[in-house]
Amino acid sequence: STFAVFENRREMKKKVSLFLTALSCAVGAVAASEINSVQVAEVHGNVTAHKHRTDNNEYTRFRMGGYGEAVASFKDYGINRYYGNPNGNTRVHRNTISIPRFVLAMDYKFSPKWILSAEIEFEAGGTGSAMELENSENGEYETEMEKGGEVALEQFHITRLIHPAFNVRAGHMIVPVGLTNAHHEPINFFGTVRPEGETTILPSTWHETGIEFFGTLGKGYTTFDYQVLVVAGLNANGFDRNTWIASGKQGLFEEDNFNSPGYVFRVDYRGVPGLRVGGSFYYCANTAGNSDKPNFYEGQKAPLRIYSGDLQYKNDYVTARANVVYGSLSNSKFISSKNVRLSNNASYSRVVPVAKNAVSYAGEVGVNLRSIFNHNPKVPVIYPFARYEYYNPQEKGEAGQTMDLRNKVSMWVAGLNWFALPNLVVKADYTTRQIGTGKMFGTGPYTSENEFSIGLAYICLLYTSPSPRDTR
Repeated sequence: STFAVFENRREMKKKVSLFLTALSCAVGAVAASEINSVQVAEVHGNVTAHKHRTDNNEYTRFRMGGYGEAVASFKDYGINRYYGNPNGNTRVHRNTISIPRFVLAMDYKFSPKWILSAEIEFEAGGTGSAMELENSENGEYETEMEKGGEVALEQFHITRLIHPAFNVRAGHMIVPVGLTNAHHEPINFFGTVRPEGETTILPSTWHETGIEFFGTLGKGYTTFDYQVLVVAGLNANGFDRNTWIASGKQGLFEEDNFNSPGYVFRVDYRGVPGLRVGGSFYYCANTAGNSDKPNFYEGQKAPLRIYSGDLQYKNDYVTARANVVYGSLSNSKFISSKNVRLSNNASYSRVVPVAKNAVSYAGEVGVNLRSIFNHNPKVPVIYPFARYEYYNPQEKGEAGQTMDLRNKVSMWVAGLNWFALPNLVVKADYTTRQIGTGKMFGTGPYTSENEFSIGLAYICLLYTSPSPRDTR
């Protein structure tokens, strides 16, 4: 109706106004603060250090912080590359604006050795405040409207600090598989949105309930951090064609199935200043065993293995990152034959086939302009950057499965990150995706997808309280 059209326009104007207001605040902030490249590097480093700190330096009873991001995009492609056009997506100009996530984080230290931590994420405005388009469902390529947004308890755990080499954490925690899950705060990647490859084939942010053992081994050039987790395993009901196992994270019900746990191991080498090299492994012996209905897969098993490697090098002049993820799902053909028959009342996509193998790899590099100009304080801290990604949630199927080429994506992202403050960054980038090809350069057989985006991201400490005296 005409009224609905005016309401939609008014709502869009409100969102644009809020976004521009936030952007203006960021622009004004730079006049009130002098920053340098070292400060930016320190802020980046502290984000990671906060996660697994095992010492009592700068100890506080309570602290509260958070992070968030806002993005506006201007696109030249439609909403569905799988339906209605044999060449892939339609060539349609459309614009979007969103607040992908707003996160509040809290730590409370009962004593220097016992720590309670919580992190709450408001995604896309929170539950019920947004609508999202479901572009593929039930094996047919329909466009439907469903409730969007969510409020998620991303972390809620208690940590017992025992020794720098061995500590224990129990509760709801991040699963550190891949570069993005382990370092998911928005100032830890250059793009206006999280890296697309990893977040397509893996849950993001991936958080599960379980127990973790972690610590730091060695010293100097032989320093390693490690994490070992036993958590709720993925549920094969959520596996599909377009996102592989990314939608298999449990959490739809009050209780998660723990019939087949997920086992995670991660190690990070930090012996060289500015360099971090990491690797992780995930194993679930039977994702079918965590199905909503116990006998849905008729006793068949579906083991899952995920391997990932990543690195980051950062100094005063350059920041470089790279990552690769490779996964293998056994019995994927049988899982596909069952998932297409899931109930229409279930919240799963039911789009098949689910592939046996999925892959993603990427690399990015950014250069600090202020450092190039001899750290001149009159030069803003701006990082021009470029990023390449390849990913395919249908890299390879089992015998008899037909993979869809439209899931094979080769993409470039180039843009700027302006650190108006050490923990506040204004981003702009241009993305071009080539569909149906694995070539780094050139074009694919389907319509390319291009967009220009601007974004705002921050991470901050809102409050910290005095230290307690109890040292037990």
